[in-house]
Amino acid sequence: GVLALSFRSFIAEPFNIPSGSMIPTLLVGDYLFVSKYSYGYSRYSFPLGLIPFSGRVLASAPERGDVAVFRLPSDVSVDYIKRVVGLPGDRLQVKAGILYINGVAANRRLTGQQSYNSGLSTMTANLYEETFADGHSHSIQEISDSLRLDNTPEFTVPAGHYFMMGDNRDNSRDSRTASVGFVPAANLIGRAEFLFFSHDSSARFWEIWKWPLAIRFDRIGNRVS
Repeated sequence: GVLALSFRSFIAEPFNIPSGSMIPTLLVGDYLFVSKYSYGYSRYSFPLGLIPFSGRVLASAPERGDVAVFRLPSDVSVDYIKRVVGLPGDRLQVKAGILYINGVAANRRLTGQQSYNSGLSTMTANLYEETFADGHSHSIQEISDSLRLDNTPEFTVPAGHYFMMGDNRDNSRDSRTASVGFVPAANLIGRAEFLFFSHDSSARFWEIWKWPLAIRFDRIGNRVS
C-alpha cells in the first residue's frame, strides 16, 4: 500500500533489463534496484507522475560512469538504462570506436571475446575495459570499430543535460542517436545499484522444475559498476 509506494518513490525501485544494450555489464533477465535518492527527485520519480512539479528537489548531480535509469526524452512513458558518459558542458565524439571526452581519448584495453546473439544472428564481440581520464573504468563490448555509431560528429552537452551511452556500443540506441539525444536532468530516475535476481530465459514461467537451472545465481547481489 502506501508504504510500498513510498519506498518505490523515495528509496529504491526494482527495474528489469529487457534488452542487450548494456551487455556485458547488464544482461537480459537481470533485475536490479535503482536508488531514487541518488539524484534527488523530479515529477518522474513518482508513479504516473502523480506529483507534478518542474525541475528537481534535493538534487545531486550524476557522476561520469554512473549507470542511470531515465525517462526517454521523446517519450517519457519509457524507461531507459544507460551509462552517463557526458556531463553538462562536455564535448563528446566517437572516432573509430574510441570515445573522446573533451578531446581526450578514453583508454581501451582488450580483455577477451564472447559470442553475442543480436537477435538476428550470433556474432563475436570484443570485450574491453574502458577507462576515463578521471580513472573510472568499466566493461564495454564492440562488434567492430566501423559500424554506424563508431564514428559520430562532436556533441556538446547543453547545461542541465547528460550524454548517455550503452556498454554494448554497436547495439545501443542512446545519446548518439537523434531518437534519444541529450537527457534533461529532470528525466533522471536514479542510479543502478545492485542485482537482486537474474535468469537466462531458458525456463518458462510455468516450468517450475527448470527454474533452478535458469537462475544465474552468480549474478545475484552483484553491484552495478
